[in-house]
Amino acid sequence: MLPVSLVAGELDLQDANGENVISVLHQQFPQIKLLPVVASPSVEGAIGAIRLGTIDYLLKANMTIDALLSLIKRVVLERQVPVLKSTLKHHPQDLIYCDPSMERLVQLARKAAASDATVLLQGESGTGKEVLARFVHRQSHRSAKPFVAINCAALPPNLLESELFGHEKGAFTGAIVRKVGKFELAHGGTVLLDEISEMDLGLQSKLLRVIQEGEVDRVGGRHPVPINVRIIATTNRVLKNEVEAGNFRQDLYYRLNVIPLTIKPLRERLMDIDLLVERFIDRYRRKNNRKIRGISAAARQALFRHSFPGNVRELENMIERGVVLAEGSLLEPSDLFLDEDELLAVANHGDSAAVKGNPADMIPGASLPLPVGTSLDSLERFMIFKTLKEVDNNR
Repeated sequence: MLPVSLVAGELDLQDANGENVISVLHQQFPQIKLLPVVASPSVEGAIGAIRLGTIDYLLKANMTIDALLSLIKRVVLERQVPVLKSTLKHHPQDLIYCDPSMERLVQLARKAAASDATVLLQGESGTGKEVLARFVHRQSHRSAKPFVAINCAALPPNLLESELFGHEKGAFTGAIVRKVGKFELAHGGTVLLDEISEMDLGLQSKLLRVIQEGEVDRVGGRHPVPINVRIIATTNRVLKNEVEAGNFRQDLYYRLNVIPLTIKPLRERLMDIDLLVERFIDRYRRKNNRKIRGISAAARQALFRHSFPGNVRELENMIERGVVLAEGSLLEPSDLFLDEDELLAVANHGDSAAVKGNPADMIPGASLPLPVGTSLDSLERFMIFKTLKEVDNNR
């Protein structure tokens, strides 16, 4: 007789008897994964069931073959963790990922780093564009030289010009001494032009000359200053659209877009959430001297159903707040300060309206939303990170 790996059955999670059944089965047969099938969603019941050790839960009305197959595949993968653990990769410093799209992006970034070509990083705010830019610098032959970043959206055009290109003494009112600009400061290294799409059109023409000629003209200067820098530019907009709208020079766009790299938003690379959460919890419990062990299963599911408009930066802030304010040793859904609809969505797998993002791109009834077309290797890698703490004593 083959060993039983998964037991599914209809239970009322709002009834004490239902919780008792789960508790007894989990205690007597800890190796068996439990899957309650419920008639109606309940935040309290769902959270309670997960705490008692269920692998997940399904709404009776939405119990499909796809949903069951997804959970069966998940159980099989969890049993393979000890073997799959040996395939874990060590990721570059500060680049936290296991999503296949990020893996491809990092491979391209490594190739870009081997050259001096200009790199254009595009992606929503908070996706980690500067982190990737620093990675490119560290991987390049310029790594021992300065990495100088400037936010093009933070300064008005006249001040940005002075910051980038420098100025001579007496060039304008208040210029009492010569100032060396960012390009000169970064000589031999890398200049990061953050949010390049916000740069004034007049400054764009001056930047174009820097790229073409390899020299800068200080404000008020008489002679150009030769420089040797690698330029990386970032933007949270689609720069090609800005060109078509007349907001960005086409010739500069082509000069910057030699190696284009696009970082997907966090909602499109959900596989990375567990790794990021683990890193952020470790960072902020040390910083704040808090004894937080990790995150509960219910809180994890709440994160997977959040759309993260602020991307990785939003997740980091959420975890920092939770670590500081949490009452227990695990972060719970209430510690994440999500709205009531999102907490209810944790209990309502079948309601696509409760899942922000694009429901058409999710596997129907899956315990965690995964992009259609995800390879088995990527799914295996994701499941390793997701379950190591629970089944292999925190790696």
